[in-house]
Amino acid sequence: MNAPITPHRPIQALPDQLISQIAAGEVVERPSAVVKELLENALDSGATQITVRLEEGGVKRIAITDNGRGIDKDQLPLALARHATSKIASLHDLENVGTLGFRGEALASIASVAAVTVTSRTADAAHAWEIVGSHNGTVTPSSGAQGTTVDVQDLYFNTPARRKFLKSEQTEYGHCAEVVRRIALARPDVSFSLSHNGRTIDQWNISELAKRSAHILGNDFAEARLALDEAAGSLRLHGFAGLPTASKARADGQFFYVNGRFVRDKLLVHAVRMAYQDVLHGDRFPSYVLALDLDPSLVDVNVHPSKIEVRFRDSRSVHQFVFHAVQRALAQTSATAFGSVPAPLPAASTLGGDTGAGLGGPGLWRREQTQTSFGAQFTNTFAPAPAGGSMPFFAEAPGVAQDTAAYGALFAGSPSPITQISPYVASAEAMAREEYPLGFALAQLHGIYILAQNTKGLVLVDMHAAHERILYEQLKNALQAQVSGQDMQVQALLIPVTFYADAIEVSTANENQETLKALGFDIAALSPTTLAVRSVPTLLKNADAQTLARDVLRDVREYGGSRVLIERQNELLGTLACHTAVRANRILSVQEMNALLRQMESTERADQCNHGRPTWVQVEINALDKLFLRGQ
Repeated sequence: MNAPITPHRPIQALPDQLISQIAAGEVVERPSAVVKELLENALDSGATQITVRLEEGGVKRIAITDNGRGIDKDQLPLALARHATSKIASLHDLENVGTLGFRGEALASIASVAAVTVTSRTADAAHAWEIVGSHNGTVTPSSGAQGTTVDVQDLYFNTPARRKFLKSEQTEYGHCAEVVRRIALARPDVSFSLSHNGRTIDQWNISELAKRSAHILGNDFAEARLALDEAAGSLRLHGFAGLPTASKARADGQFFYVNGRFVRDKLLVHAVRMAYQDVLHGDRFPSYVLALDLDPSLVDVNVHPSKIEVRFRDSRSVHQFVFHAVQRALAQTSATAFGSVPAPLPAASTLGGDTGAGLGGPGLWRREQTQTSFGAQFTNTFAPAPAGGSMPFFAEAPGVAQDTAAYGALFAGSPSPITQISPYVASAEAMAREEYPLGFALAQLHGIYILAQNTKGLVLVDMHAAHERILYEQLKNALQAQVSGQDMQVQALLIPVTFYADAIEVSTANENQETLKALGFDIAALSPTTLAVRSVPTLLKNADAQTLARDVLRDVREYGGSRVLIERQNELLGTLACHTAVRANRILSVQEMNALLRQMESTERADQCNHGRPTWVQVEINALDKLFLRGQ
């Protein structure tokens, strides 16, 4: 097929209008992009109250009013001029951007494809001033309170081809509303009002992040979240991480902010995902609202015209900080730390649809902070496996044991972890003080569930899932204790595994030898296109060396380190824990069931097994009363 012949034209400077329209193609992709740019300008002006009015999904009209500082009369034309801004004046300012907008091209680009009117008044002005059209327009007196109103009408009126790419009114409105939600989440100290076609849709008053996130993301998130606030050097991460049991089928509940700017950054998403790696069920996605604050000089926000992507100067440090901060927050998900977990079933399927009292309703699931230490009653010890193989799950004497044959092979002569549980019978006074959040066992149901009673009501425990998490955490802790402070144990390959590698993989291997060695890998370049794997971590000696090496090199290149080693180890330990945990239809004594409850209360992440399934649920007395119509 012949290519079209392009007519020959001389090199010439483009007219300003065409330049602005080209820029609009990047900046003004759709109405929601206009909303984003204008909201960022409003916040940069110091506004504490912002009103957003939309018509026909923002295509017909977008009007945003703020109570910020306003724009002086003589600067109104510059506000609509290309590359005119008050936010940067030098390269130093560009490398230390502390505002949301700074390019100075948004208003000019918008004005090139829509009819724009800017009305503004400063604190010392007698009245407002207005400019229409472009920077060539005339500034005229107007009325209005302190602040600025930018009125954008008939988007793409002079570029009809662009309008053909827009979706339906409702779809475009949905994108605009999502932008407002994102920005409102980042700034709970600012009130927002959103209306569409003359009808008020949402209004958020000034509040705290906890209340703002509950208002925007709903009560389901508010009742199943963990607060976190950690700092290290110039880095600070704060906000809320959703509980694993409240995960979603889509990643539409994930909000990450860097210095107040909503971003979609693969490094940050990966760090959070890794923190949730062994507490999520299947292909579920966690919900979170997290804000990372750091020195502006350590992050480049000038990567893309939409400013939704960033680049960190030290990506490895940022990745590790975010990963460990979220991981530590999730480690709190244990029976000791919280009063219950979110219901895995909708209320309608269990209690006739009464969401106020049924499973899943706010009347049932209440999380209460409880600080109880069980270390004084129960002691973790190590004991070698008996000759000839495995031990029963529960011994005759009051103690919990597990099959140690497979696990023992991992540690080559090291003792295997066996948890000894002493019998304990609580007094009524201890129960009243809620020293034991999971209460005490009553019976076993169908050989699968433990029924227990606590001060709130009935506790249901999936004994296999619960014991699986306990064993998994024990295995991880034992492995960490063994290798802590030591070099990674490696297995030299008798015949090195060689494979074709591209230039990026070869350079990554050459430039990160120390990192690879610390991870237990010896990967060397034999030629500009060939890599050889000479050793791997001992625990992963049976894995495919080529695939493992490629994965590690990719992680080292993208994140400055690798989670592959830990992921593979955790997969191995998780499989071992699953096969070792007590099975269904195993009859347990009341003493054995209580021992399991006590271990759950002292185990991190005990709200879920390592497949992400909930291990226990709480049914409160008032829910049971409603079920049986007591008091009605």
